[in-house]
Amino acid sequence: MTRILAASAAAGALAWLVMAGGQAGTSADKGSTSVEAAADEAPGYAVENYDYPNADKILAEQNIVLKRGDGHILLADCAIGAGLLEVYSRANSRVCFSVTGNSGWLTLEIPSVYGVRTSAHATELDLTVDAEETSVDIPADTWQAVGESADPEGRPHILVEIRTSK
Repeated sequence: MTRILAASAAAGALAWLVMAGGQAGTSADKGSTSVEAAADEAPGYAVENYDYPNADKILAEQNIVLKRGDGHILLADCAIGAGLLEVYSRANSRVCFSVTGNSGWLTLEIPSVYGVRTSAHATELDLTVDAEETSVDIPADTWQAVGESADPEGRPHILVEIRTSK
């Protein structure tokens, strides 16, 4: 029993020496190594600014200004078909968005809007014309005239925000 105890003590001392030898060295140590805390090497915090990804490219290719959003309303290919939020505009023909989650928001600029077909989400649109802003509530799965087709004067409206909810 004494031999086992002595062997265990020796092994523990050896392990301690090995561990202590692996600590941060000084310039006098061979190789002059140093160990930094893992927290010092961790990446910084990610800060969400809600800017729409690739907005410059979309503006250049499709002439649609996408500003900011929460990621639940995304520009989509209209060829996908059903289940999309569709915005009709004289300037852009038809612009489609996929809508996910229970709610979402997107700020944008689509000029000369005249109609919308909602998806499975109720949708609220904010439009501007001649420095005045109007909001339109549209139930889910509905086609509705908005903007210049709903305006008695037929003025061109700019769609500036979309909000959706289930």
